Amino acid sequence: MRNETARAWREIDLEALSHNAAVLQSRLSPGQELMAVVKADAYGHGAAAVARCLQRHGVRAFAAACLSEGIALRRAGIRGTILILGYTPPEQAPLLRRWRLVQAVADEAHGRALAAQNCPVRVHLALDTGMHRLGIPAEDRAALAALFAEKGLRIEGIFSHLCVCDSLTDADARYTRRQLESFYGAVRWLRAAGCDPGAVHIQSSYGLLNLPPQPCRYLRAGILLYGVPSGEEPAAFWPDLRPVLSLRARVASVRRLSAGEAAGYGLAFRADRDAALAVVTIGYGDGLPRELSQRGGQALVRGRRCPMVGRMCMDQLFLDVTEIPEVRPGDVVTLIGRDGSQVLPAREAARRCGTITNELLSRLGPRLPLIYAPQIQGLQMEKAVLFFGRSVGKSPTGTQTVAAKWRKRHALV
Repeated sequence: MRNETARAWREIDLEALSHNAAVLQSRLSPGQELMAVVKADAYGHGAAAVARCLQRHGVRAFAAACLSEGIALRRAGIRGTILILGYTPPEQAPLLRRWRLVQAVADEAHGRALAAQNCPVRVHLALDTGMHRLGIPAEDRAALAALFAEKGLRIEGIFSHLCVCDSLTDADARYTRRQLESFYGAVRWLRAAGCDPGAVHIQSSYGLLNLPPQPCRYLRAGILLYGVPSGEEPAAFWPDLRPVLSLRARVASVRRLSAGEAAGYGLAFRADRDAALAVVTIGYGDGLPRELSQRGGQALVRGRRCPMVGRMCMDQLFLDVTEIPEVRPGDVVTLIGRDGSQVLPAREAARRCGTITNELLSRLGPRLPLIYAPQIQGLQMEKAVLFFGRSVGKSPTGTQTVAAKWRKRHALV
């Protein structure tokens, strides 16, 4: 679908994604690799296209949440390691094997059940070091030894998750240190017992920001790949990352209200003066939080901020455009991203709704088509088939011209 005809859409800047991957790769410890977390459709960015882009830039390990996500990545042509971080029913072990997926072992019983399927399964053992979500308790040496003895498991790695490493408070830093000690203690014990733990990994995005370099095989990068912080918490440092996603819609109609008139469900907006309301073609059915419009949410129209008013509808919302009389039906509205000199970051909308960018972005729904900006650097024209649904031409110069026009039009440079 082309953005000239879409009612609302997501724009994905693959150059920004490639840049972010390179920045993160430059921060890795010696011998460490980037594992790209592309669960929840790559946090709303389109898992297949994101993974293909990263694969072209040397990423050889990916993480998904469930079996269906892993299969979709293989069907999209993604090679290398694909780790399923969530639970997969043991009876689906043949699918794990067929699609060459690596399964996280959720607990001892899950590992034994996988091993009993008469279908050797590649696995990473999850260790519970204090989050108490999934994993074998790190101190349960007997369970670890028993799983390593299972002939139906091909244990290729061991990992854990740090639950408060996004916080710099003293108490949370101490808890993170205890988790690290528990994890590396289990790794040392396994090696001393003659068990090869394989690929060891415990760092996620904020583990990179707030921890010293770790002796791990993988850095599991999620939200950082997409160029935005998770929340408002400060980090020890913030690398030179670029937001990848912009969210846009259109003005469907401009409604004129006299002072005292009301609009929308519940007549929640009442004009205290003569007002102009733009009806915008996006709503909570597209994944926006319904409460955003009544918690100070804003959007950009013609390079200016406009407040959301009234109650958000499933498919539409209102903007007060009284101060921008030139607004017309068909105008592009930016809900996340840049328009001219103004920027609306994803974290702003997330903060207003009391959530994090991870949730906000991953909620963006399938009614929002994904429009991918072309990558100029290293682009081979014979592989650049589509640009807003049409050929971009045959010469690298022509591609750069079209891409430059697109980026200028949407104020990405």
